[in-house]
Amino acid sequence: MSTELVRNVSDTARWVATYRARESARKDALFDDPLAARLASERGHAIADAASKHSEWAIITRTKLIDDLVLETARGGSERLLDLAAGFDTRPYRLALPPTFRWIEADLPALVAEKEELLRGETPHCVLERHAVDLSDTTARTRFLAESTAGASNVTVMTEGLVMYLDESVVASLARDFLATPAISAWILDFNSPRIRAEMMDQMAKTLNNAPLRFAPENGVAFWEALGWKPRVVKSLFHEAARLKRLPLWMRPFALLPQPDVRSLGDERWTGVVRFERA
Repeated sequence: MSTELVRNVSDTARWVATYRARESARKDALFDDPLAARLASERGHAIADAASKHSEWAIITRTKLIDDLVLETARGGSERLLDLAAGFDTRPYRLALPPTFRWIEADLPALVAEKEELLRGETPHCVLERHAVDLSDTTARTRFLAESTAGASNVTVMTEGLVMYLDESVVASLARDFLATPAISAWILDFNSPRIRAEMMDQMAKTLNNAPLRFAPENGVAFWEALGWKPRVVKSLFHEAARLKRLPLWMRPFALLPQPDVRSLGDERWTGVVRFERA
């Protein structure tokens, strides 16, 4: 194994899969992912062991919240979900999605090929497609969005664990591209405040050297509102982790305090999941 645990952003997929495997092994698990251990690999466990002690409860909570949002979306009339930078996401295999629901994944060619091999023989609960797409290539991204939404009128896009690694200009470009795609009606994502970003980079400087955290808007959800997206669901990972009993005991009393203004995060600690709809 390379001495650099995280060689690129794609390696964070192994890290997240490790946490899903550990959560699935609990008697009181919030979800069951029988495929996660296969996807985690030795590197995933090594990254998780070196990561901030707060990463596990945050990512487990994020996974559960997005699980619930995906199910609500699928049952609420959305025809398709575009899972961008899908990594080792296994929701099509572990969530009770309608059999006619279309789940369309996009990620870099090497990761898509590895995932195809690791999950060969497994049967998803819905219609599943995987596409090798370099989403940083604007031409390829535009073509993918057009082709994957063709014939649909109610599509949800999901960028779990993605925008935090992008430059602000790229996140804004995504927001505009999604809005310019008529069938896309909703967007599920997660993001951090500037203080959380700074603390994570300080605690995990060596681990995330090749996958630095970049995007953390001071104005929170207002960043997307200015681009034409309206927040419909906003969930704080800290407060939800306390509710789900994944926050460390000594931290739970602090969850009784109110959240900061999610449109003016300033120097506040905040990380969460948001479901946006067209304004």
